[in-house]
Amino acid sequence: MERKNIVEAFSAIAQETRLESLRLLLDRLEDGLPAGEVARLLGVPQNTMSAHLAVLKRADLVLAERQGTTILYRANTERVWQLVDYLVTDFAGLAATVGGEKIQTTIPRQGSNRQYNVLFLCTGNSARSVMAESVLNKDGGGRFRAFSAGNKPMGAIHPSAVAALKEFGYPTDDLRSKSWDEFGNADAPIMDFIFTLCDNAAGEVCPAWPGRPITAHWGI
Repeated sequence: MERKNIVEAFSAIAQETRLESLRLLLDRLEDGLPAGEVARLLGVPQNTMSAHLAVLKRADLVLAERQGTTILYRANTERVWQLVDYLVTDFAGLAATVGGEKIQTTIPRQGSNRQYNVLFLCTGNSARSVMAESVLNKDGGGRFRAFSAGNKPMGAIHPSAVAALKEFGYPTDDLRSKSWDEFGNADAPIMDFIFTLCDNAAGEVCPAWPGRPITAHWGI
């Protein structure tokens, strides 16, 4: 991505309405939205929104597709990821310095064939999180390498969890209940995603994870 394109793209989203428009189109990526609907959802006059979308389109951040008499706008995810890559690699470098300590920075990107590390967390690491680990390792198609842990591990997998996994053909041999402290060590695998699966774990102070994983709470 050339420097002039980077400048144009960042200039395009350096305005609140255009930034919110791009975020909205990313949320509605599959269906796309006409300019009038974007304007309605953001509370902006349609003629003003059309001008904003034209700026985003010139910066190649959105794509326009005609369907009959309607023009649908979609976020250009490839361009968005190119901007993210620029911030992480060209601008910030492959390592970020936090508090004087260099840490590896990873971020998923569209079109990549790399394998992503995913950590599932719950309090006891005896049922939900280990089941998520097993399911993703089998159903992830080699794109994901799943792990699980807990802040207060039970030390053993619940028999019902093992039975359920075996019933549906998911592996159980390598599963064990363990502390999330294992994944806070400097030599631990660098996680790309970390998900808490119970409210108790989500409310705890987590270790300082190596790298900069994307985190979210999936209450189950």
